Amino acid sequence: MLACPFDSARLGKEREIFLKLQYSIPGSLRTFLYGEISSLCEERGEGGAVVMEEEQRRMKRVGDSQVEQSYLLMPRHINGSGRLFGGQLVAWIDEVAGIVGKRHAESDVVTACFDNLIFKAGAYLNDTVVVRGHLTYVGNTSMEVRVDTYREALDGTRTMINRAYVVMVALDEEGKTRPVPGLLTEGESARAEWEAAKKRNEFRRLRRKEGF
Repeated sequence: MLACPFDSARLGKEREIFLKLQYSIPGSLRTFLYGEISSLCEERGEGGAVVMEEEQRRMKRVGDSQVEQSYLLMPRHINGSGRLFGGQLVAWIDEVAGIVGKRHAESDVVTACFDNLIFKAGAYLNDTVVVRGHLTYVGNTSMEVRVDTYREALDGTRTMINRAYVVMVALDEEGKTRPVPGLLTEGESARAEWEAAKKRNEFRRLRRKEGF
């Protein structure tokens, strides 16, 4: 069984009806309704757990969607101080996060937010920059992607210059949010990332709720 973010203490009328009728609703329609209700719940910032049948949600591995892109820094990528322009790096991070999200969701995605964008060091003209992205957490329609950026030396040694967390949301053909597959957290590192991502997700909800 898989837990979905609903709060039973604040269970709305639409969810009561869905839970009573879910097994009499055809599979494809049941999945659609589940996604719609889940999206409303996420918008309200509600947490908790209502159980969804495991067969309703396909599981995928982190490695199924991870991405690595390499870039050679050219004059057009450099700012006035001779370093990689921060806005260019943000665009590359967004691009990589988007590909990770599309691979996992198997649909179009949109960027919901950038979180914890930390610049650790600079990169310079003719440097090779490597941008790596992988999933850390999935909700019902949203996914958190960790994106690490490295400066790669000629001998292949990599130095981290940036880490960012990007939240992507899956969209259907009509531009509405849709459910995404679950994520298998295999190994201690993946499980630790999942738990840390849950805390960041709760903090983002708190920020939305309190307006900061």
